[in-house]
Amino acid sequence: MRTVIRLVGLAIVTVAATSCGDVVRQGSSPVYLVIDTLEGIRGAATQGRPSTVLTSDVITNVTQPPPCSTDNPCPTIFADSGTVTLRAPLKDIGSGSTPLAPTTNNEVTINQYRVHYVRTDGRSTPGVDVPFDFDGAVTGTIPAGGTATLGFTLVRNVAKEEAPLAQLRTSSNIINAIAQVTFFGADRVGNHVSVMGQIDVNFGNFGDQ
Repeated sequence: MRTVIRLVGLAIVTVAATSCGDVVRQGSSPVYLVIDTLEGIRGAATQGRPSTVLTSDVITNVTQPPPCSTDNPCPTIFADSGTVTLRAPLKDIGSGSTPLAPTTNNEVTINQYRVHYVRTDGRSTPGVDVPFDFDGAVTGTIPAGGTATLGFTLVRNVAKEEAPLAQLRTSSNIINAIAQVTFFGADRVGNHVSVMGQIDVNFGNFGDQ
């Protein structure tokens, strides 16, 4: 009985240690990805400014250029953009007396991202409660010891033509969601790395700017 208890205790400690070190030990790359900032840019805004909360307008009445006018606006769909700043620190930083420095082998090129939406109320069926997931291409390299800022599409045009966003055009309802964005890349020697960040997204038919 004592042997069983000791084994169970050892298993618990091992699982806990594994969880704590997941970020440092995951994958075979000597670096891991870190998101410094993840922001959204409202596509319908005349001056799109990055924000930590995205207001996604499902339809916008455009008054220019002609034939669009104040008296005869043109209902238009805009995609919403995102911007992310990434870095790739070393997993092993060395010691205080002999710190390690990254080399060009530790540069990471990002080449893909995936967007997954969930609702804050737990109802998250794609095409019913939230827009469909999608994968996109984005390319940029994080220099050794530096950062890279990349732009990407956070909400696609087509998502605003499909359920459930299309129904919001004639409704005062708002869908509060979270966009989970995962970025994928590889270091110079081919080791794959990824990181996921989240941003609040509010979908609705908001006032035009």
